[in-house]
Amino acid sequence: MFIVGDMTAKIGDPSGRSDDRPALTDEDIARNLATYREQVTPFFDFERAQFRHNGDWLREITLPRIIEITAQIPVSMPLQREDFRKRLDAGQGLSLAELMYSVVMALDSVETNCDLEVGGIDQFLNMQMCRKVMDICGQVPELVVATSLIEGTDGTGVKMSKSKGNYVPLTAPAAEIFGKIMSVPDRVVEQYFRALSEWLDSELAVVGERVQAGSLHPMDLKKVLAGEVTAAVHGVDAAMKAREEFVARFSKRTFGEVEDLPTVADLGQPVTEVVKALGFAKSNGEVRRVAQQNGLRLVVESAGDQEQVTLSADEAREPLATVVKDKLDGRTGEVYLKVGRKLARITSTS
Repeated sequence: MFIVGDMTAKIGDPSGRSDDRPALTDEDIARNLATYREQVTPFFDFERAQFRHNGDWLREITLPRIIEITAQIPVSMPLQREDFRKRLDAGQGLSLAELMYSVVMALDSVETNCDLEVGGIDQFLNMQMCRKVMDICGQVPELVVATSLIEGTDGTGVKMSKSKGNYVPLTAPAAEIFGKIMSVPDRVVEQYFRALSEWLDSELAVVGERVQAGSLHPMDLKKVLAGEVTAAVHGVDAAMKAREEFVARFSKRTFGEVEDLPTVADLGQPVTEVVKALGFAKSNGEVRRVAQQNGLRLVVESAGDQEQVTLSADEAREPLATVVKDKLDGRTGEVYLKVGRKLARITSTS
């Protein structure tokens, strides 16, 4: 059973939050949940699995029932959460609704008389509350399975999150999913294999030894990973086509051979604004993170030779024309702006 929390969304899951979450309108919730079924369809056979909204039963819960349950739950239980304690210690807000979130979520388990619940490790205390409330309601408490969180694609160490822009959208085309996986740092490839594929530990140990020995290039291993993830969402044929397109695009001997690159003609804007206008990043912070990972570069090609110059986060705030002039220092040739694995042709350097 796949449960969409249209009612619990009114509270907002406080897990990992450093402040209280703003209330969402019904329109916000409907917009956010609109594509959930589409997103999970590759992983659920809805001819056998159920797709339900928890508002269907939570709207029927009465105040006497809530009081009956919460009277048997000590306040200390939700306050075990480290994120809550940190917020209280810092004098930040913590609403009663947030304290109630895990209790309301637990009513989903009661309604379905759940046997087993699967969630990220950040949901562990919420799922423990599910067990508690099921016991209060006279049911056998569910078993819980907590999975590791997936680190984001930006390599900063924070978890994958839509709000941070460091995620792989399940509704994206196959080529975009493949490219997103190819953009992750090499160090997260093994944990992505563990979280997102069916590879065994023994198999990962073998490829790890090959990478260390130099008989397997990390880029080739990442292509396998990207193919696995893309195939899980779009199927093997689409994954193979995405791989072929990626190799054709990024294995060119020169960037000049790539015909469909976006172009930059106005060099008066700061580099951050140019990157955002190209759609290569959504915020200044995202551009800064790419720069801090040495992923923001100018590329000069001349007579088949290629030279790349890395831009710092501070230089990203300067006009592109200034950066080109200062960093290229008289070098001539075709000039490109590279943001991670995304590329644009600079058509004017005046």
